[in-house]
Amino acid sequence: MKFNPDEIKEATKKDFDAAWNDGSKYVSNPGVNQKYPRFALKYGKPHPVFDTIQRLREAYMRLGFEEFMNPIIVEDRDIHKQFGYEALAVLDRCFYIGGLPRPNVGISDERIEEIKSILGDLNDDGVEKIRQILHAYKKGEIEGDDLVPEIAAELKVSDSKVAVMIDRVFPEFKTLIPVCSQNTLRSHMTSGWFISLGEMCDYRAPPLRLFSVDRCFRREQAEDATRLMAYYSASCVIMDENVSVEDGKAIAAGLLSQFGFSNFKFRPDDKRSKYYVPDTQTEVFAYHPKLVGSKTKYKDGWVEVATFGIYSPSALSQYNIPYPVMNLGMGVERLAMILHDSMDVRALTYPQFQYKTNWILSDSDIASMIYVEDVPVTEAGKEIQKAITRACEQYGNTQSPCEFTAWEGQLFDRNIRVKIVEPEENTKLCGPAAMNEIISYKNDILGLPRTSRWDDAFNNGTSTGIRYIDAFAARCARDIEASAQKGEGSETRVRIIKVPSEINISIDPIAQRYITGNKRKIDTRGPVFTTVRTEII
Repeated sequence: MKFNPDEIKEATKKDFDAAWNDGSKYVSNPGVNQKYPRFALKYGKPHPVFDTIQRLREAYMRLGFEEFMNPIIVEDRDIHKQFGYEALAVLDRCFYIGGLPRPNVGISDERIEEIKSILGDLNDDGVEKIRQILHAYKKGEIEGDDLVPEIAAELKVSDSKVAVMIDRVFPEFKTLIPVCSQNTLRSHMTSGWFISLGEMCDYRAPPLRLFSVDRCFRREQAEDATRLMAYYSASCVIMDENVSVEDGKAIAAGLLSQFGFSNFKFRPDDKRSKYYVPDTQTEVFAYHPKLVGSKTKYKDGWVEVATFGIYSPSALSQYNIPYPVMNLGMGVERLAMILHDSMDVRALTYPQFQYKTNWILSDSDIASMIYVEDVPVTEAGKEIQKAITRACEQYGNTQSPCEFTAWEGQLFDRNIRVKIVEPEENTKLCGPAAMNEIISYKNDILGLPRTSRWDDAFNNGTSTGIRYIDAFAARCARDIEASAQKGEGSETRVRIIKVPSEINISIDPIAQRYITGNKRKIDTRGPVFTTVRTEII
């Protein structure tokens, strides 16, 4: 379906302030919802992890902390300085950073002939230019993504030919093996805090209250429901001459209380990391009422949410940091799982890869993916659509043969008359299913009449608000527009409906896949038997 973003914006901007103030997520303009179903959402939906990150940032700043970014790439020598004899165990969980070496490529006479067969008849200057560019690439004077365009520009040939030449003539580029460096991806935010504080001591005096919410990387043996190799750490430090464990308790309580936690417990952490002063490493347990009786392992309401401690003077001295430092950190994903009722961090963080086992659509979700396909585009066409609907509502039960004029007027500078007709005897102007309504009920898509028999479906399902006659009238109006533009009459007929498209109803393929995958059904069968004719007068 084609759409005009400016039209959507214009149709919905009047609702902006009200929707923002009341937290509404949906546009109240039915015309936009009907015509542009994929754009019915007023605001985008935040990712639960980034939503939690934003709330953590605001919570830290409300406590008076200043936001910083710490180095992500950390040399392994820093790990040795920070962790001492534990460094090897830590490095075992670190990702080392590698890169491809720059090959030393020679150009033999045989290769020159191959190059000419691909690029054309190069003279000696052309070959020399290739040799010089490859040498500059080897020395790092030309970046890898500039190699092809650089050769192409010098030789005045296309990039594609140069790419083919490198692929066929220089196999060295395809057989390169990465070489590891001494750099690692940060596995703990602590690694970055030592480096940052060591630099800041030269120009910032304590007290310092800093925080960072950012990525860390840990080479786990495998990812599971509770751990990922790439995760977010929400970490803070207080550098002050008088900082103590009590400050850690106060910050933990002040931070987590902003997320609904209460009644905190603190107990010594058995892990006893080398970079903390002995007996200061502390686990934080917090009580959250919404967890009580849940199906999670935290059904008693208590959950471990953070760890804090005082950095060891010996580790601080490696960076010439003369002041005590308290550090507190928590995993963002763990907090997000609690706030968003998730049992699996993989499904929470990467739902796009978990949809087959965790994909749930509500009736409301499915109903929002059902829409009228063909709609009139002119104001007169929209009037015709409404007129057809009104006439069918008013005369639909009239015994046939019969006909009724629904609309007369001008369309594309032509006078036209629109009639609803039923020439056959012993029937009615409209079939018994004409007023059926499309609803989603228990994840089925159904076309049902609003009768007492279907009260449960309409009361507990979600209606699209689209009746068969509404969708049919829209198609008729669109056909009338097309015919009138050519100066012709038209006839649009509908008989027994078997599939939604026959009544001008479209269902988003996503909803169709969900219904099929969950063995639900789409049943819109029904006799509509309505005919609309148009004549030029």
